[in-house]
Amino acid sequence: MANKGPSYGLSREVQLKIDLKYDPELENILVQWIVSQCPSECGNPEEAGKLGFQKWLKDGTVLSHLINSLAPNSVAKIQTSAMAFKQMEQVSQFLKACERYGIAATDLFQTVDLWEGKDMASVQRTLMNLGGLAVTKNDGHFRGDPNWFPKKSMENRREFSKDKLKEGQSVIGLQMGTNKGASQSGMTGYGMPRQIL
Repeated sequence: MANKGPSYGLSREVQLKIDLKYDPELENILVQWIVSQCPSECGNPEEAGKLGFQKWLKDGTVLSHLINSLAPNSVAKIQTSAMAFKQMEQVSQFLKACERYGIAATDLFQTVDLWEGKDMASVQRTLMNLGGLAVTKNDGHFRGDPNWFPKKSMENRREFSKDKLKEGQSVIGLQMGTNKGASQSGMTGYGMPRQIL
């Protein structure tokens, strides 16, 4: 993959559509949150923009510090390495920790999306979901402005007694229709001709 040249034709069109989904304003919010959430050793991206954001997160150490700040000891060993497979392994450990934290597997990006920079918009979506879940959990680990992320909806389970459930069986729901206001008064029987006076 390192020697992959530029794409042409349909591949290029698809990549351009994926690139258009990347949001620079969302990048600023995510950088602010990660900087406030992580220890100072994580630093800031060297340059603004998608490429700088990707280089900052690519090795997986910043992401691992992020998930460890939300759920301590989620990633057991955070290692910095220049080897590609070690960096990709660190990113995959972050993704597994996110799944254990409560993010749905369908909301996670693929390791190559970040490492090769193919789909940085999906990386943004995963981080937004992680931030929203951290705000919703409200367990004291979230640092930053809670207004940066939308809260996730939580389960609101209700329990009804047997008497209440039985009471509901005798009520006709309105989706079945109603006969209030309708009557057959003045109607003639079927087959009878219409009376014109």
